[in-house]
Amino acid sequence: MFSKEESRKLREEFWIAFGKSFPNKWTLYKTKVKGLSFKFHFDLKMAMVSIDVDSDFEQRIKVWDQLAALKSILEDEYLPEAVYEDFFILDNQKDISRVYVELKGVSIHNKNTWRETMEFFNKSMLQIEAFYEEYKDIIDT
Repeated sequence: MFSKEESRKLREEFWIAFGKSFPNKWTLYKTKVKGLSFKFHFDLKMAMVSIDVDSDFEQRIKVWDQLAALKSILEDEYLPEAVYEDFFILDNQKDISRVYVELKGVSIHNKNTWRETMEFFNKSMLQIEAFYEEYKDIIDT
């Protein structure tokens, strides 16, 4: 068990190490599409890279429909293991739509899994960004 402070320090150490190991300028929140963002998540049980659609209901449906229309392309050419969830409940009980890939069996508290997680993050986010760059005109319509 780790104290909150020890856990916070490990998280900080991981993200600093990740930034140094893979110094990319990730698109993340700068998609220029309202309510569309790319995210990294790493906790005690898994790591995840996601495309989140979190906006007003009308915009969310519009963006989600575009992502759903591109599902076969995303899975065939970029992320075969992508999971589409049109209703995903966050820890704070907020409802969003999400496309994600995850890596199970890793923990931010276990430094022995950090390299594997960093490589997963790098590979997955590069694929998401390549997909977005190719199809952003369709997603943004």
